[in-house]
Amino acid sequence: QNFHLMSIMNNSSHTPSCYNNTTTSYKYNPDSKNVSYSATATTFGLISNLIAFIVLIKSFRQTKNNSRSFFLIFLGGLVVTDFMGLLVSGSFVISFHATRIDWTELDPTCHFCNFMGMSMVFYGLSPLLLGATMATQRFIGINHPFASSSRMTKRGTISMVLMVWFIAGSISLLPQAGFGSYHIQTPGSWCFLNMTPKTSDWTFALLFSLVGLISIATSILLNTVSVVTLLKVYCGAERRQRSRDHEAEMMLQLILIMTISTVCWCPLLVFIADKAIASTGFEGDKLHCLIKLAAWNQILDPWVYILFRRSVLKRVNPCALWSRTSIISLSSSIRDNVHRFARTSLGSNLRADVPEDPEKSNVMPPSPTTSSSPSPCLIGSES
Repeated sequence: QNFHLMSIMNNSSHTPSCYNNTTTSYKYNPDSKNVSYSATATTFGLISNLIAFIVLIKSFRQTKNNSRSFFLIFLGGLVVTDFMGLLVSGSFVISFHATRIDWTELDPTCHFCNFMGMSMVFYGLSPLLLGATMATQRFIGINHPFASSSRMTKRGTISMVLMVWFIAGSISLLPQAGFGSYHIQTPGSWCFLNMTPKTSDWTFALLFSLVGLISIATSILLNTVSVVTLLKVYCGAERRQRSRDHEAEMMLQLILIMTISTVCWCPLLVFIADKAIASTGFEGDKLHCLIKLAAWNQILDPWVYILFRRSVLKRVNPCALWSRTSIISLSSSIRDNVHRFARTSLGSNLRADVPEDPEKSNVMPPSPTTSSSPSPCLIGSES
């Protein structure tokens, strides 16, 4: 059967482009041992995303905070994307290993290969673009809260999710317009980017890689700025103006999503970019391993929403000292110690040059109206 397949692929005049030999090495190698791995991973991922979707619906109905409801809509879009991605890819892969289907004989017109390739690109780019969109929404919500609250609506948030899907879908459809192509990949259960010296092929592969890498870079940059701003709000003078505990929870979830996406997708995206720039083909086995790593993004994402909620964290550690009050107290203590160390180190030189301001002295007069109280836990202080 392998000899038959290779002879077909070598005869390019009778074989569609998705099965022709290219610079990408391809081996038809169905293995019944992979059925258990694929079935277990797919089933676990589908169940995880289903549980996460139920949790998100319950949280959405209970929340009264607009910014949190917008964030939950984005998370819902991400869960649906991950669920469908696992369902589509898993069903093809499992059926291939279980039945040893030869797609070159069953689908000589490349309908399967094109659909599988489009699915891989669409369900690959959508979570990364959604992650960048959520990072942008949180960046605006934290740094410009009044503008965000007045302009953002639930309908607008749903439209943004649909727009992300439209962009990812448009990119996946480019090969149907002649820009790039899809090709069957080792071991024959799936199709992906076709890497040939042809300009449209390597350009399309580079486009896929750059869109993913730019999305990840955007998420890292905006999330870093948002975390720094949020810490300043917790520890600075603005802490009395607004309650921000729910935003800390959202940022924790968003950072974990970003971390999972970065670890799972960056190796594959960098690998594709390197091959596209060099105009060389994929190593089939290495590409297969990197795709498996990227697929874990869809499996691990839902556990961020399931586990890293305040209600869950409160049960795990109800006395965790991560409330706003404890963060402020810790920051003030560190700041006072640094100031004390600086004055001690500089000694008389500092006192001679700069007269001490009694209002900024390290020893503050006791306030009769201040009373000490234990710091509430962040995860249980506010809703």
